[in-house]
Amino acid sequence: MSNPQHASEPGKYLLEVRSLSKLFGDFCANDQINLAIEAGKIHALLGENGAGKSTLVKMIYGALQPTSGDIIWQANTIKVDNPAAARELGIGMVFQHFSLFEALTVTENISLALPPQLRGGDLSQRIAELSSNYGLPLNPDALVADLSVGERQRIEIVRCLLQEPRLLIMDEPTAVLTPQEADALFGTLNRLTSEGCAVLYISHRLEEVKQLCHDATILRHGEVVARVDPQAETAATLAQHMVGSSVHEIKRQDGHDTGNNLLQLINLNQPADTPFGVDLLDVNLQVRSGEIVAIAGVAGNGQGELFSAISGETTNADFDAVIIDDVACGQLSINGRRQLSAAFVPEERNGHGAVADCPLTDNILLSRHAVRDQGEALHKGWLGIDHQHLDNINTRIAKAYDVRSATMDAEAGSLSGGNLQKFVVGRELDRQPRVLVINQPTWGVDAGAAALIRQALIDLSRQGSAILVISQDLDEIFELADRVAVISRGQLSEVYAAQDLSREQIGLLMSGAHEKPAHATSS
Repeated sequence: MSNPQHASEPGKYLLEVRSLSKLFGDFCANDQINLAIEAGKIHALLGENGAGKSTLVKMIYGALQPTSGDIIWQANTIKVDNPAAARELGIGMVFQHFSLFEALTVTENISLALPPQLRGGDLSQRIAELSSNYGLPLNPDALVADLSVGERQRIEIVRCLLQEPRLLIMDEPTAVLTPQEADALFGTLNRLTSEGCAVLYISHRLEEVKQLCHDATILRHGEVVARVDPQAETAATLAQHMVGSSVHEIKRQDGHDTGNNLLQLINLNQPADTPFGVDLLDVNLQVRSGEIVAIAGVAGNGQGELFSAISGETTNADFDAVIIDDVACGQLSINGRRQLSAAFVPEERNGHGAVADCPLTDNILLSRHAVRDQGEALHKGWLGIDHQHLDNINTRIAKAYDVRSATMDAEAGSLSGGNLQKFVVGRELDRQPRVLVINQPTWGVDAGAAALIRQALIDLSRQGSAILVISQDLDEIFELADRVAVISRGQLSEVYAAQDLSREQIGLLMSGAHEKPAHATSS
């Protein structure tokens, strides 16, 4: 490991930042950062949630202005006034949170972000061809509102690639991609770097960093703490650089007893709400007390529709299609299902799992005002809301799940993506629900936070809760699940014991190899 603050060799790098700092009032988000990126290489930027990664790349991209320090582009000190100026230089960025208009099509969204000279010709055809060539297929005419999170991520990537950037900044690009999609993206990035493009790559998936990246700069609490060759490190040593200590080792507690079915789906048929949605076809599933069942699948195969059907966002004419703790609740609302001690964590934390403009305590109130868990109630009769109790819950969540924010009751939208994920997950786990349905539980969180969340899910199940995890991360599925099923084109495969499934078998099921209609077992 070299000195984290060593001086760079003049003229060697496409981009450098020197002594770059950013203050938000008295809070120092970045402190004297030095970073140097070579053309034709993939450079990882690593750190815990809240370490300062997003602040740094936003300054490079012109979305924030530094308090002090220099940005050097091709050996010239520059001022990047805004993202348009960055794109003009040849700096493109794919953000972790999407900046898309849901009422517009894929082509319309991409067109809005392109300079006039790139909007001409048949843009839809260019989008279709480029996305197909890069293994990130898109329907140019689809409405964004009807697309899965993974498909929305593809729009951001394709929109950026159409501008042929010289430096491509990617913030958690594989967080919502399947292994197959991630492999296709890696091929794209390797092709780009072979043509001289540089990539600044932010990811919490350390094995992919080892596989893909040539260099790594590691931040902790806003400072550079290490520069390493990631291919010479292990995932454990990279994580230790990030957190300053060893990452928690997950304890499975296998060989435990399971109890009654707490969540059942019986011949669940749910027509899609939109022309671009996925119909759920004859879905059968049982999740027992004391176990974690995971559902794998390629993005856009009905995961969102399944979550909505179970949570009550979409009701079903058949009362018995969804049964929670022996109560038929196909037509119950979300709050009606919460009152059965069920909790739900959607895949999109910003806007779906939390209201960005509301403080954290209000976000707790929104999901818990109608329920009484562990003897706790948020109402004091005619006195109204018990704000002290809300503050106590918020403090408890922050402590248990290491949620970091500028102030204790900050607006949800001010939190980094990983910290907001920890808050949303922690808010539901804090209820200690009997049934938990969670979609993409560790999307965009660092290794330490992912281990904490996964251990909390295992612990809750071993205390007798039934947990259904919907995930595209096969590492996560094998780490968590007692049993696994795969969803494809709205149909659910048989449910298998996790130890009896290989990645190759899951891949075949993702391609729809299971019989139709598929029936999950209750074994």
